[in-house]
Amino acid sequence: MPALTEPLRARLQYTFNGQYTGTPEWVTDLEKGDDEGFFLPGSAVWAVHGAMSTIPAGVRALLVQALHPGALAGVHDHSRFREDPLGRLAGTIRWIYTVSYGSREAATHASNWVSRLHTKVVGTYDDRNGVTHDYAANDPELLSWVHMAFADSFLAAYLEWGHEPIPGGPDAYIREWATAGELMGVPNPPRSVAEMQSQLMDFDRRGVLERTARTDDVVKFIKRPPLFPALKVGYPVLFNGAVGTLQPRFRELLGLRAPHVGPIGIPTRAPAQAMLAGVGGVLGKRPVAEEHALARLDRIGWTAA
Repeated sequence: MPALTEPLRARLQYTFNGQYTGTPEWVTDLEKGDDEGFFLPGSAVWAVHGAMSTIPAGVRALLVQALHPGALAGVHDHSRFREDPLGRLAGTIRWIYTVSYGSREAATHASNWVSRLHTKVVGTYDDRNGVTHDYAANDPELLSWVHMAFADSFLAAYLEWGHEPIPGGPDAYIREWATAGELMGVPNPPRSVAEMQSQLMDFDRRGVLERTARTDDVVKFIKRPPLFPALKVGYPVLFNGAVGTLQPRFRELLGLRAPHVGPIGIPTRAPAQAMLAGVGGVLGKRPVAEEHALARLDRIGWTAA
């Protein structure tokens, strides 16, 4: 059986970390460092970020981010997402896992590195009324939107497909991951689900969010990304699952509908669950990053309370 699944495993691994075989150096580097890190085993962050639900969560986060014209302009003008979408994905995963599982020093260094890259992501965009706005990736409001798009999506996906209760509940995850927001320069990131949902919807109430031809173009790209042929069969199941977890207002703004046949909705949760179980069977149910983080914790003598 391993021999039969190895080609699929290689393609999945390359999709997520840019390497067909072996463990990327940045993952093994999670063993380095002399502190416990910002998050520990048993934390809400380890529970949510260690689950297979992170796969549709990433798709969902990209869709939510696309609703903000400033975030969309930054990706369109400064990212090679069309030429190298997997490279961009791997870079995002590297940051998330380093902050989640690395030492405080590694997490801070990784966040500062991303912030330095963001200093070049500046420009202008025209809103739906033809008014020109400046944008900058390190603008506090834009940082806040991107942070909440990730937190909201990872939480929603885990609540849909996670197998165990979140330690401390959903609010604990939002409160813990606020640390990542602070590392990236987000001012006063939300620390509860209610606070996050209020801040997210406030962007809509203020008329910031919009759907343009550029939005439709990016959504079309996310819906049909240039994946390996072996992965294209299952991806629509995960995409539909991600769409199904979106707030109705966000689906409306994106021009998306949950799968349906005429007026009858098609279930998305169970098919996505089965697909994620299959991916977990090939890659392993928990990320390799956890093993290296545990090795660091063991080396420095950490023990669970």
